[in-house]
Amino acid sequence: MKLYDAPVSGNGYKVRLALAQLQRAYDYVVLDLAQGQTRTPQFLSLNPNGRIPVLQLDDGAALAESNAILYYLAQGTPFWPASALDQARALQWMFFEQYSHEPHIATARYWLAVRGGALTAFETQQLQQKRVLGDAALAVMQGHLSTHDYFAGPAYSVADIALYAYTHTAHEGGFDLARYPAVQAWLARVAAQPRHVTIEQWR
Repeated sequence: MKLYDAPVSGNGYKVRLALAQLQRAYDYVVLDLAQGQTRTPQFLSLNPNGRIPVLQLDDGAALAESNAILYYLAQGTPFWPASALDQARALQWMFFEQYSHEPHIATARYWLAVRGGALTAFETQQLQQKRVLGDAALAVMQGHLSTHDYFAGPAYSVADIALYAYTHTAHEGGFDLARYPAVQAWLARVAAQPRHVTIEQWR
């Protein structure tokens, strides 16, 4: 397999973490976003949406969208819950991550840490709203994790991988994780999983 990605990407890190923990071999193809390497005809033939990550399978088929890739990789493994209800809950939290979590926490991180904080006037105005909505998502997670160890049933799953990626780097976007002790405890549980790898490994 080939993973087309950028080292700073939290969405890409989800896939890298899952592949490492599942001990799946792959080639890592680094793309320079600033140089427009996701807009080339070659890349657009893999993902017409022009976004990373993209996992190209051994047969040449390409799969985009980080949580769809996680779903694919988890099938037939302990990372995909056994019961239909817990499977639905995994999807519920993965949808939550992309709709209510990532757009705010990841964007603030990108503006401040990845791009270095040179914000436009519009981005400066939007940052406060991103913080409000990102904290709202963290509060939802805090509520769940106050009574659960993981997000989809009693065991670690792809739902945890999906939410871990941008939550554990949320401080880079100015979020104070000390306000969410149950989230911090969950982050430690995820980091203690076998074959855990850090996002810094690719930076």
